[in-house]
Amino acid sequence: MNDHYTKKLEDWKKAGEIAATALAFGKELVVEGAKAVDICNAVDAKIIELGAKPAFPAQIAIGSTAAHFCPEEDDKTTLGKTVISLDCGAEVNGAIGDNAVSVDLTGENDDLIQASRDALHAAISVIKPGVTTGDIGKAIETAIKARGYTPVVNLSGHGLDYYTIHTKPTIPNYANGSDVVIEEGMIFAIEPFASTGSGRVIEAGESTIFSQIDTKPVRTPGDRLVQNALKQFGGMPFTTRNLTKDIPAFKVKMALKNLQRLHCLHPHPPLIDSDKGLVSQAEHTVLVTADGCEILTMPQD
Repeated sequence: MNDHYTKKLEDWKKAGEIAATALAFGKELVVEGAKAVDICNAVDAKIIELGAKPAFPAQIAIGSTAAHFCPEEDDKTTLGKTVISLDCGAEVNGAIGDNAVSVDLTGENDDLIQASRDALHAAISVIKPGVTTGDIGKAIETAIKARGYTPVVNLSGHGLDYYTIHTKPTIPNYANGSDVVIEEGMIFAIEPFASTGSGRVIEAGESTIFSQIDTKPVRTPGDRLVQNALKQFGGMPFTTRNLTKDIPAFKVKMALKNLQRLHCLHPHPPLIDSDKGLVSQAEHTVLVTADGCEILTMPQD
């Protein structure tokens, strides 16, 4: 029994419940014509209102974007007739709940949405101590292909740890043959992505999401101001609009560029399907139990 997490299981359950409540709240805001930045701000505010902190800034993926699109404060992007994915997480005393859902605003892609949901439920159905991450990946791939779509193979589910969003084990979205064994007490996010395109994502555009990986002496007042402001995130991912609410945008952008050059920041640029196919996502955080798993983020459907 892995008791690393279960010693404070109440925090993990609370984080999961808050993340799921915020996701359900945000899903109702995903309508044609809504501004992406308004939705993200509202979801982050809901997480705080419910007694947690955002584990990472809420993100919206539009159309062929699979992950890591996070609008800036002055972003004018509105939602049109396409597939939209919303991903958010909550942190309680370091414990993290991470979940995502996709919505079809076209009326024509319900099957694509269902493919990632099917894969999520298929993965959940096979999880128990003793199975391998390769077994989980096979279940995900089989479910997505059964509906005629392609799993995104270079995105994956991931272990969760205190104040850490991505750690071992990696949960593949295809049958990669991994022999890493699942153990009771593990907590991880299962995160299938289904695509109408290549099933492989590439980086595209400038990053608005960063993780701080180091602190170094900096010369300019603006760089010092921003680096000091990063302390509030405790090493967790942040987005530019978290800073531009209090610091002029030009100072933030210059400081972020300088801190990247100093290797103090790791950027997370938007990820899109290389063939620009539509992408859907579904995600839950689970706790592995003696005979299966418990969903810590409440069911979406």
